[in-house]
Amino acid sequence: MGSPHTAGQAAIRPPFDPGADADIDWLEAACLGGMLAPGVQWELNAAAAAYRDDDVAEAHLQRAFLLAPEHPAVHIGLYRFYFYKNRLVEALAVAERCLQKAARDNAIALDWRDVRAIHVDFSTYAALPRFYLFTLKACAYLHMRLGRIETGEAMVDKLMELDPADRIKGSVLRGVIARIGHEDDDYL
Repeated sequence: MGSPHTAGQAAIRPPFDPGADADIDWLEAACLGGMLAPGVQWELNAAAAAYRDDDVAEAHLQRAFLLAPEHPAVHIGLYRFYFYKNRLVEALAVAERCLQKAARDNAIALDWRDVRAIHVDFSTYAALPRFYLFTLKACAYLHMRLGRIETGEAMVDKLMELDPADRIKGSVLRGVIARIGHEDDDYL
């Protein structure tokens, strides 16, 4: 089965314009695979079908990324692939690209350390701020898993600052940090 797009086809860039219609939650639809060009959808489906063959699945995901480098579903697919294959360094690279994209989409500072709750309303369940918070949480978790505890902890602190109601459950990561160096029996 061949790909429906041709070699040399121009990269497909979906017309994301979050400010065009505030009533349309474009990011929510995009995260669920909406607004994907058929060739990109084909590549993601082929990657899922080839999941057990790392090289083939990754090649499909990389082609999807080349076709739609700004589409959230492509980033999520790459992230999940690397995460579930325990390729955490690569998962972190994708998560950090997602964090940059989420910052641009929210029109906030690109450096997560400079983001403040006054910059965007993180207290809503709107997709753009929520995507930023979930991505920040993913980055924090991956830094912790990779042994970069200080960076992970700083990101968790930022997550809790932006989400004091704990809707994204950053407190779970804070609990993990609090248990570092303790035996599991200490918490029973």
